[in-house]
Formats: sequence, C-alpha cells, structure tokens
Amino acid sequence: MIDLDALAGLRAVATHGSVVAAAAATGFTPSAISQQVKRLERQTGVPLLERVGRGVMLTSHGQHLVDAGEQVLNDLEQLEASLQQRAGVVAGRVRLAAFSTAMRGLIAPIARALRDAHPDLVLTLDEREPWDVVDLISSGQAELGIVHRWGGVPLAVPDHVIATPVATDLAELIVHRDDPLAARPRVTPQDLVDVGWIATPEGTICRQWLSRMYDGTGRPPRIAHVSGEFESHLALVRAGLGVALVPRMGRAPLGDDLVAVPVVDPEPIRLVDALHRRTMADSPAVQAVLAAFSQP
Repeated sequence: MIDLDALAGLRAVATHGSVVAAAAATGFTPSAISQQVKRLERQTGVPLLERVGRGVMLTSHGQHLVDAGEQVLNDLEQLEASLQQRAGVVAGRVRLAAFSTAMRGLIAPIARALRDAHPDLVLTLDEREPWDVVDLISSGQAELGIVHRWGGVPLAVPDHVIATPVATDLAELIVHRDDPLAARPRVTPQDLVDVGWIATPEGTICRQWLSRMYDGTGRPPRIAHVSGEFESHLALVRAGLGVALVPRMGRAPLGDDLVAVPVVDPEPIRLVDALHRRTMADSPAVQAVLAAFSQP
C-alpha cells in the first residue's frame, strides 16, 4: 500500500524542485522528506528521484506517481471534508496565508473570537504576497488564502481553486498636512503628475495599479522612494519625502501630521478574496473561517 504522507512529500519535491525546498514548504526536515521518498521507492519497487548535479529531479516513474496520485490526494481531502461536515465538526488545522494588511486589518480582528467559538480549530498564519498565496492554495500547502486584486490588474487563479469575495478596500492619497494637496476635497491622477511617490517595489500588484492609474496622463508616476510596507510609507510621508497611495485596510492611525485625500477617475479600489481548493468546499473549518470574515 502506498504511503499517502510519503506521496504528499514526493508531490512537494515535484512542486518546489528540490528536497530542501519541499522540506521548507511542508515543515518537515530534508532528512524526513528523503526518508518519505525512499519509503515510496521500497513500496513501489521503482526509482522515483535521480540525482542531477547537486540536486535531484523526478524520474519518469516519479512524475507518473505524482500525476496519478494527485487525484487520490484530492479525493481523500474531499472525503475528509465531507465526513467532518456530516459530523458537524469544526476542528483540525487551517493554514491561512494572507497579505500583510489583511493580516492586520481583516484576520487579527476575528482571530480571537474564532478561537473562542471553535476551541478545536487550530489556525496558523503565514504572511505572503498574493501570487504566493495562490501557489500555496493550489498546491495544497495551505487551506485558506486571502488575496487582493485592483480593478484593472488581474490575478490568475487555477480552476480547482474557488475565490470568495470577503471585502472591498479603498486606497487614498496620503500627504503631509503642509502639502497643498491636503486641502483638496479629491484629486485625479492628472493632479499628481509631478508628485514624488513612495511606492511598493516594481512587480508588486500595488505598483502595477499605480502605473495603470496613470494611463490617461501620458506620463508614468515619478517614483521617489521604494518600500514594501505601507507603515513605512506613512513614516516617509510624515518625514516630508513624498506622497503615498495607502489602502484603508490595516492602516495605522494617521495622526495629526498626515491627511488622506480621496482619489477619483479612477478610484483606487481593491477587491479582497478568500481562496480555497474545491475539495475543501464542504470543510466546516473552512466554512467557519469564511463566516467569521462576513461578520459585521
């Protein structure tokens, strides 16, 4: 009989490209992953990994086992979820991956009440960028994920993953109170062609939206400083080093030095979705966390 835990370990090696990376992703040691693969090789009687240079790759037998075993693992996950639904059991571990402001503004406010309501539910949190969250959910390394997407910036989600809307977030222009823009009731991108932006790094979804926002101006945004954290953006604006576009979700209090100015044409709205695999749709634990997000 094929060891299903070992099969999941082999799938992790296939997904992440190495034993070390598979161990880091699953929480096992590299030695444990290696032992799982060796156990599978003894059970099946065929080689599943082969050494290439200083690394390893799946043999054709190993790839066939992963491809064929994928449906088995999915069926078992779905079976477990349906059994728990029949029993009305909200228990077990839910690994929840989310972007940073959702962690502060969406998850932290409900975590204590969720734990109190369901003491047998273990929620473990992992802060990741949206595209990493999609990978974790689609590959079975997390049960729930929270992602965001801006109006015109798509986020690809595989067919076997369900996206459930959980929130709508609005970003605003943050300026120092001494900035002339602080007195404006609203601004458009055309009003911002000469400002110096404190922006997230190139390639991030927020940076893509900022660039897209300027489409009608004929000029790209002028990036003065780059920082990955919105809390740092606020500190840099407070120091008079530029302006920033910061969502409300998880935003620290602005204090007396900073002013939030609405932006229109387009309005910077980001949609926040919860992701889970279709096989987890009947899971009472997943349903309990989703229900917590919808509480007023």
